[in-house]
Amino acid sequence: MTAKAEDRPMWPALRKGWRRKCPNCGGGQMLKGYLKVRDHCSVCKLDLSQHRADDGPAYLTILIVGHLMAPLLHIVFVNWRPEPLIMFTIFSVGAVALSLYLLPRLKGVIVAFQWARRMNGFSDPCV
Repeated sequence: MTAKAEDRPMWPALRKGWRRKCPNCGGGQMLKGYLKVRDHCSVCKLDLSQHRADDGPAYLTILIVGHLMAPLLHIVFVNWRPEPLIMFTIFSVGAVALSLYLLPRLKGVIVAFQWARRMNGFSDPCV
C-alpha cells in the first residue's frame, strides 16, 4: 500500500457514501434524484463523474434482499402457515420497500469505495 492510498480512509468514506454524501467532504449530496450521481460535489468540487458503479448496486441489493427475505419467508410459512395471497402481498411489499431503500445507499457506498481505493478516475489528488 502506498503512502498516497493511506490518506483516504475506507470506513469514513463508506459511511459517507451510505448517507449519500460526498466521500471526500461529507457535506455535499452525491446523488441528484434517486440514482443519478452528480458530476461534482457542490461543497468541495470533487469530480464524481469518473465513477463506475454500473450494476454493482443492483446486484448487492438483490443479494441482500434475497438473503433476508428467503429465510424469513420460510420461517413465517413453517410457523404460521398464512394464506398464500396474504403472504405474497406482505413479502412483495417488503421486498420492494427494502430494495428501494437499499439501492441508492449501496450506490453511494460503491462510489465511495472507488474513491477511497483510488479506482478509475479518482486517482488524482483532491482539491
